[in-house]
This record gives sequence, C-alpha cells and structure tokens, in this order.
Amino acid sequence: MAESYELRGKYSKLDDPEPDSPLRRSLEDAYRSSSEEDLDEFDPLNYDAGTLKRKKTRRSRGESLRGKDTYPSEKASQRSGWRRCCVPTRLCCSLVLLFVAAVVLLLSAGGIWVWKTAPLDGQSPPWYPSPKGGMDAAWEESYKKAADLVRQMTLVEKVNVTTGTGWSMQLCVGNTGPVARLGFPSLCLQDGPLGIRFADNITAFPAGVTVGATWNKELMYQRGKAHGLEARLKGVNIILGPAMGPIGRMPAGGRNWEGFGSDPYLQGIAAAQTIKGIQDEGVMATAKHFVGNEQEHFRQSLEWGTPNAISSNIDDRTLHELYAWPFAESVRAGVASVMCSYNQVNNSYACGNSKLLNGILKDELGFQGFVQSDWLAQRSGVASALAGLDMSMPGDGLKWADGKSLWGPQLTKAVLNSSVPMDRLNDMVTRIVAAWYQVGQDDKETWPMPPPEGDGGPNFSSWTNERIGLLHHGSDDKATGVVNKFINVQGEGDDFHGNIARKIAAEGTVVVKNEDNVLPLNRNGWSDNEKEGKEMKYRVGIFGEDARPNQNGPNSCIDRGCNVGTLASGWGSGAVEFPYLVAPVDAIRKAFNENSTYVTDWPANKLPTEQEGLLYDQDLCIVFANSDSGEGYMQSDGVRGDRNNLFTQKGGDYLIKKVADGCGNGTGSTIVVIHAVGPVILEDFIELPTVKAVVLAHLPGQESGNALVDILFGDVNPSGRLPYTIAKKEEDYGPTSKILTFPNGMAPQQNFTEGIYIDYRYFDKYNVTPRYEFGYGLSYTTFHLSSLLVNPKSFRKTLLPAPRPQTIDPPNFDNTIPDPKTALAPKGFRKLTKYIYPYISSVSDVKVGKYPYPPSYDSPAPLSPAGGAQGGNPDLYTIQAVVTCTLTNTGPVDGDAVVQLYISYPENYVDEETGELVDFPVRVLRGFHKVHAQGENARNHRAEVRFELTRKDLSYWCSRRGNWVMPTKGQFVIGVGFSSRDLPLVGKF
Repeated sequence: MAESYELRGKYSKLDDPEPDSPLRRSLEDAYRSSSEEDLDEFDPLNYDAGTLKRKKTRRSRGESLRGKDTYPSEKASQRSGWRRCCVPTRLCCSLVLLFVAAVVLLLSAGGIWVWKTAPLDGQSPPWYPSPKGGMDAAWEESYKKAADLVRQMTLVEKVNVTTGTGWSMQLCVGNTGPVARLGFPSLCLQDGPLGIRFADNITAFPAGVTVGATWNKELMYQRGKAHGLEARLKGVNIILGPAMGPIGRMPAGGRNWEGFGSDPYLQGIAAAQTIKGIQDEGVMATAKHFVGNEQEHFRQSLEWGTPNAISSNIDDRTLHELYAWPFAESVRAGVASVMCSYNQVNNSYACGNSKLLNGILKDELGFQGFVQSDWLAQRSGVASALAGLDMSMPGDGLKWADGKSLWGPQLTKAVLNSSVPMDRLNDMVTRIVAAWYQVGQDDKETWPMPPPEGDGGPNFSSWTNERIGLLHHGSDDKATGVVNKFINVQGEGDDFHGNIARKIAAEGTVVVKNEDNVLPLNRNGWSDNEKEGKEMKYRVGIFGEDARPNQNGPNSCIDRGCNVGTLASGWGSGAVEFPYLVAPVDAIRKAFNENSTYVTDWPANKLPTEQEGLLYDQDLCIVFANSDSGEGYMQSDGVRGDRNNLFTQKGGDYLIKKVADGCGNGTGSTIVVIHAVGPVILEDFIELPTVKAVVLAHLPGQESGNALVDILFGDVNPSGRLPYTIAKKEEDYGPTSKILTFPNGMAPQQNFTEGIYIDYRYFDKYNVTPRYEFGYGLSYTTFHLSSLLVNPKSFRKTLLPAPRPQTIDPPNFDNTIPDPKTALAPKGFRKLTKYIYPYISSVSDVKVGKYPYPPSYDSPAPLSPAGGAQGGNPDLYTIQAVVTCTLTNTGPVDGDAVVQLYISYPENYVDEETGELVDFPVRVLRGFHKVHAQGENARNHRAEVRFELTRKDLSYWCSRRGNWVMPTKGQFVIGVGFSSRDLPLVGKF
C-alpha cells in the first residue's frame, strides 16, 4: 500500500497542532473498530487498463477506524432537543442502546460485529509540496499584481481571505473576509449552476442536462454569459458552477441533472463554453465537484448516519480518461476556481487528497486558480492546507454553522507555530487574489467595494426576502440594513434572458418517437385534407399533473424540494427561485386555435373511473409524466437525493398506459411528454400502437411551456439529442451502475470496477441493445452525410507528447513568520457569535515546535510529463488529423443536425514497450457540431462540417508511464454520423 499522508494515525500532530482544537477533540472521540476482520477491498493503485486486483488488509483490535478524518457521530446533534426528550434517564439509555443496536445490525456484514472499514493509511499516494500558482504565462500579469498586494498583507489578513466567515454570516451562501485597507473586498460566493440561488429578479435557466442535450456550443456559451452578467449585476464574485461531476456513472444519481451528460468529451466542451461565458462577464466560475461524487447516498459524514463519507475507489486510467477529463477542459478554459467534493477518493477525503489536488489538478493540469471546499467538505485543518486546499467554505468546522473553523484562528496558529509553512499560506491567498485580478474584479467602477468603503457587494440576501434584514443573519448581532435592493438583472427586449432560456429549452428537447408524423401539430387541429366531412371541433385532452403549475406557486417548496406540478428543475443547492414558470397546459391551450379546437384537461395522475369518458372523447391526447431527484439533504415523495429507480414517478407509467388505451376509444393519438432529471425507462408504453410520439423535455427552466409548444407545433424543428443512453431495463447499465443505498461499512466503499465503461461505452463493450442510444434524436426533416475526408496533419507519429515545456517562475515572498502579537484582535474588538475571525485568543496559544511534515514533503514529487500548461502538456492539443464531410438536408423544412464524430482505437493494440494488450472502448466521442441546413429546395441545403482531432483525442492514459500515449501502430477508425450507433461515414488513418 502506498504511504498516504492524507490518512495518517489519529494522533498525528499535523492534523491540528493544538491540543484543544475542535479537530483534535473530534479525533480523540473517534469511532473505533470493535473487532479484527479481514477486509476484501478494491485496490485503486493497480492502475493499468482493465486489471483490477483485490487486496487483504487486517486491522488490530481498537485501532482507529479512519485515522485523521474520523470524527464522532453525534446523532443527538441532528435533532434539536433530542436529549431533552430522553427523560427519565432509564428511558434515554434504553433508546440509546436501541439506536446503537440498530446501527450495528445495519452495518453488519457476515456477522453482528463485522463490518468493512477503510484502510488506515488510505489508498491515495502522497504528492507534496503543493505546486505554486503563477507559473503560466496566461496568468503572469494577474500574479504580479496579486503578489504585490499579498506582500502588503498581514498574517491575519491573509488568513481572512482564505477562510469563510461562516454559514449565513453575510449575505451570500459563502463569504470570505476582506482586506479593506488594501481595497480587497469580501468575496461573495453563490450557487449555482443554473442561476443565482436565493436571489430575486433573476433567470431560472434550463438545467445542465438540458444544455447538454442541445449539443450546441454557442448556446452553452450564451447561457454562461447571461448567467455571468446576472451574477455581476447582483454583486456575486464567484458562481458555484458549472457542474461536471457527477458525470452520470449511475443513471439514478441525484445530481446528474446539474451536469451536461454521461460522456467526458461532451461534459468538457459544455463546461469550457459555460466557463468562458461566465468569466467573459468578469465573474469567477467554479468547476465542480472534483471528483467522484457520483451519488448522494453517504456523500458526506453524518448526513446519512455514517461517521464517514463514501469512498469512490477509482483507478488511475479511469480517473484521467473519464472523471478528470472535463476538469482538464475547464482548466484549459482558464477557470478561476475548482471545488473539491464531499466524498473520499481512494479512502482519502477529496478536499484533503494531495494526489488529486497537488498532483493532478495543480501540477499535471496546471491549474492556476484556487481550490475551494464544498460546504463542509473540508475534514482536516493543517493536512488539507498541505494537500492543496486554498479556501475553506463556508468556514465552519465539522458541523453546520458551528463557528468552530478548522482554519480561521487555527490556521493563524498553524502558520505561527510552523506546522503550515508561510509559503503555503502565501500561495493560497495569492491564488485567490490572482483569480480576482484575472477576471478584472479590481475595476472599482464595475466592482465597487462593499459597505462601508463603497456601495458595491451583493445587493440581495440569501436569508430573507424583505428589503430590510439582519446584516449577519447567523450571529447574535441584531444590526439591520438594506439587504435586498430587488435589482432586475434579467435583461429587456431582445436582451431578455428568457429568450435564451426558451431557445435552450427547445433545443434541449429530444423527440425519440414520432410515428405517422403526428408531430408537428396543427394549430387548427385538423389539417385541411383531414377536416373534410368533420363538423365537430378537433378535441385535445391534456392529462397528468406534470402539465400544470404548482397551485401554491413554483417556489412554494424550499430549494424546489417537492415534485408538485410541472417539473422544470431538480432540487437542492443547484436550484433557484423561478421569476415565473410557464406551465405546459397554459402554453398548449394558448397555442391551439380555439375556433377550430376544443382543449380540455385533467392535470392529475389519477383518473377516476367516472372521468374516463374524457379519454374517449379526444382526437388527440397529450399525457405528461416526470422523474425528479436532487441533493441528498432533502427528499420528496420517498426520493432522497438519488432516484429509487428509473421509471416515471407518482404513477406516471400507469397514467400513460391508461391514456394511451382510452384515447379516442382506441382511435386517438397519444403524445407522451416527460420532464426528467436523466434517463427514464420507457418500456411500459413505448411500443403501444396508440403512443405515436414521445418527447423528452428534460428540465426546461422558466420557459417550460413555451419551449415545449415551439417543438410540438414545429416553430422550432427539434434538434435535441440524448446526452445519455436510454436502456430497456435498469440492469442493462451494468452491475456497478446501481446506487449504493445500504452502507457496507462505517466508511462506505464504492469500487469503480467498471473502469472506463459507463453509459454507451458499457452498452457497446457488452453488445447490449439500448432502447435509444447516446446521441439519438429525431427531426422533422431528414439529413444525409457524404464526402468523408480524413487528412492526417502529422506524418511523424510519436507515442508520447513532446517533453514538458519550461514554465515561468512563480512570485517570491518573504516567508518570515511574524510576531504572534500581530495576530491578536485589536483592543475593544467585538466578536459576533459564530462569526469566524482570523485572530488568535492569546499569544500563549501558539506552541512553537518541530512539527512533522508528510514523509515526502521535503522530497518534492516528480513533475508530471503530462503537465506544463493549463489543461496539461500543450502538445496534447496539437492537431493530428482534420476530418471533413458534407451534410445535406434532404427534407422539406429547415433544420439543425448534430453531426457527431467517434473514434475507435487500433484493433488488438499492444503496448509498444511491454507487449501487453491494451483494452479500449468500441468507440468514444471526439467531436460534434450542430449544423443548420435549409430545406432541400433551398440554396443552402448543404453545409461542410469540419472536425479537428488532437493528440489527446487519440491517446489513452498509461499509468506506468504517467502520460498520455498515442498508438503509432495500427489504424484509427473514424465514424461520423448522427448518434453513437448511427455512423454512416467510416474512414481510417
């Protein structure tokens, strides 16, 4: 087992140098194993392709269960007043014993005192020290300015910048301390990936999964730009988005909808375009969640009753080719911040994992911005600082709103006693300040200082809707002021952001079935040739709760945490307040000509027997169903975080079948519309003869009904394509695709033994026939591809990229440790309860000594040959081949086609040094363009499509070499077409 500093023994002084710190107290009460047991565990350090070995580890009786990251599970703290209810004492003790017995039974595996535990030292190799920022020329000027500013800061000012002030202590969900005397403000960090959370007068954009389904790079950018503009006008410095983790390893994952789809290339393009859009408006974007946060169950300590978060055990090749790929694209796009995730990776918490943060993110990918923790994802003090964490959010310690920061005064003490080097703190704060300069937030005209120095800062409150409110909501301070200015940032006229939202929602709608060309609909009901001999109006029935609005308003449930009415967003921190929500039933009624049609509705999922006559009277039935999920801290209709299954919820399948059976007494046509967070199994109704069309509208945001009408009536020719695979049954996604809902240990273990084979890659490898494949979708016109040309651009193929280039030198600082007296609070300074300050209480708190560093700290890890610039070695992005083809619209109407390029690696390829067979997917996505072409009778019914393939596109990750390898023997196969299984053009080179 590789030595790992992330998970050392529980009494390591590096965890917190002070004996009375919150972290030390938690460790001394940590869970202990009550037995000795052999553990059968996945070994992620066996890195190379396709080989996963098992290892045995043994733990002695009484040994610490999780090393430094363990802390006590205090169930009582989760329920206000629980202890007070335990009266008399005998009853209290009985309840406690009952609870303990229940936990033991739940966690038992093979015996009442047996459970799986994580290896004491983890399985993630150490990587120290943390690389310094400022080594990339694209950030050189920003780092020069940042260094000049940081050199003027005192120790407590530096700590103030790196540590959040605590949950709900200021107006945003995350706030750092300012350095007002130098003109550096408190930074406002605000969710989320589809809009500005907790804010008024903003746009509720379509969710990431809908954006991914557009396959439209320009729309991805426009959404990011509009999002960034709204954030800037609301005074938000840092948007907590976009999300590219989870990637969708498990189709029922609760937060999959925040990302862009189940493929790293698609995710990477969408993330990069979004980031560019946000940062072009001067707002810092955040790439999240790094990495492996693929399910909500057990994602963080205590939330699900386990003392430790789940460990995502991922091999090195899989990490690089799948989960880290979109983060590499984000770094290449210049992202200002990366958020580390709640979960553990290879039994080391992601926010304290030096291999991830120092080795992969900062060295190999050349990340120049700052790493921030997810909210309470930081599980250690000194260790996380050394491992590469730069900003603690929201600043609190191991529990929500406890005010007992692992940094703040603890970080100040750690620097003063030398357990955190001053040069590490200097790098932490310089990274944050450089990112601030990089997006231009030093422009005081655009970004005036917050009060009292100026009138800038956030102009809304996350904690109240009133104009006047508490300035420090979570503290004992009763000071009030204007906290909501109700500034409308949605734009007006042609610049109204609802227009972008509507376009994205329409283009992200995927039509998967359209028999007899039932779509598009005619606003008059009957077409001219159908109307002859019919005297009655065309009768349309709309069925299903998902068609209507929530009767209590679209924002009646906190964080959209209920599935009532039409579904336009998932729930959790990634959701926002709807300024309005256009319900489908209202938009459809408005769209039909009331002079020739009669529209009725039954907007509920249960159709009483006495109302079945409604079905028989219809010529057309439009039935709605949905499937919802969200973040793990809340639940709705029996779904907590992750979905329980992949079927429609609240009886949707039953309703669809009932409507399809009864519509027009068997003669009517049924259109199914599904709003969902991800893949839905359609088998219960997809082949019913009366189900003529199935429309997957995803999560469309505020313009839901209008966008749907655009598709149903042909105002917009559908061009959405699936960003995931739809299976015929859940098992088809593979044995490791199910959510782990039962804890298999005190630190639940999830082994990613499928490696790089998720979604369509798994279906292809095991020859599983999907219902609808990745990239699939229908149009109201037809397209033809021809004239494929593959033009290699490099005639000198080499296995490895060029040597890592030299980088510029980072800034230098005076790393002298200051007098501890300078870290004391000013005399007469009033501290607010639970507000986090950088000041120490007393000089005597600082105990100077020789503190141990990680064993490898003084022997720097070798630099990755795959690094050297943002996104990795620049040679990885050298063009190796150009592929062109011609798209022709062969149908009668204008339309947009998503032309997709997939590569297949050389068949039976063996490593050219070792002779070992390398396992490759059947095909992988490596290019796409959305191309507009007019109808066949128009002049512009043809368009040329061009793809550029880079070295990285053609390479695989070799863990033995620690580098990307491009095969030089054999032939690559290029497939160009309209989905992962519809590739009419095939070429080789």
